[in-house]
Amino acid sequence: MAALDALPFGMGVGLAALAGLLLGSFLATLVLRWPLGRSVLRGRSLCDACGTALTARDLIPLLSAIAARGRCRHCGAPIDALHWRVELLSAAIGAAALALMPGTAGWLWALFGWLLLPLALLDARHMWLPDPLNVVLALAGLLLAGPLLEVSLLDRWIGAVAGGLVLAGIAAAYRRVRGSDGMGGGDPKLVAAIGCWIGWQALPLLLLLASLGGLVWALAFQRKGDEPLSTRAVPFGVFACAAAWATVPLWPLISGR
Repeated sequence: MAALDALPFGMGVGLAALAGLLLGSFLATLVLRWPLGRSVLRGRSLCDACGTALTARDLIPLLSAIAARGRCRHCGAPIDALHWRVELLSAAIGAAALALMPGTAGWLWALFGWLLLPLALLDARHMWLPDPLNVVLALAGLLLAGPLLEVSLLDRWIGAVAGGLVLAGIAAAYRRVRGSDGMGGGDPKLVAAIGCWIGWQALPLLLLLASLGGLVWALAFQRKGDEPLSTRAVPFGVFACAAAWATVPLWPLISGR
C-alpha cells in the first residue's frame, strides 16, 4: 500500500491507464464469450469469423485493432467493436481514478470500477448478472475496500446484508402487488456485493442515483407506441454499477468525511 502512495502522480495515472487497457482486453473477451458458453480462460484466441488462431501481434490492446483497421488480418472480417471500446473504457476508469484520487484509494477505486464493468455490460447486453462475478466483487470488497471510504469491515458486512435485503424486499413487494417480477434475481445480489465496498451508510445515495439513472434512461428512450414504463424491462444493474462507482467520490462530499 505504501508503494502505491509513493508513486509520482503522472506515473500512477499512466500505470493505471495501462493496467486498465490490458485488463479491458480480457473483460471484453469475457463479455463476448461467456454468454455463448465459450471458455474465457482455456484455449487460444481465435477469429470469430474464420477460426484462425490469433498471435501476439493480433492481441495488443487497442493498437492491434488500429493497425488492422478493425478487421481480422487473415480473412478481413470486422472485429467486434466491443473489444476496443471496453479497452478504452477500462483504461479511462484507471486513469480517472488515479487522477482524482491518487494513491492506494485511487487504485481501489479503479479496481472497483474494473469489477463493476463486466457486470454492467452483461446486464446491458443480456439482462444477466452472473453469480460468480457478484461473488468476486463481494469478496474483493470485504477483503480490500476498507481504505477506499474508510469504512469498517463490520459496516461493510452490514452494507451487504442491508443492500441485499432492501432490494429483495422491493422485488417481493412488487411481485405481490403486480403479480409479476419487476426485478431480476441478480439485482439484490449485485447491491449486496456493492455494499461490501461502500458500507451501509452510503447505500441510500447509491439507490437514489441508480433509480434516477434508470428513470431518466426509461423516459429518454420512451417512444410513441412503446409499452408502458411500468412493464418495460430496465437493466437496473447497469445503473447500479454506474451509481456505485460515482458514489465513491460523492459520498465523502455529502457526508462531510
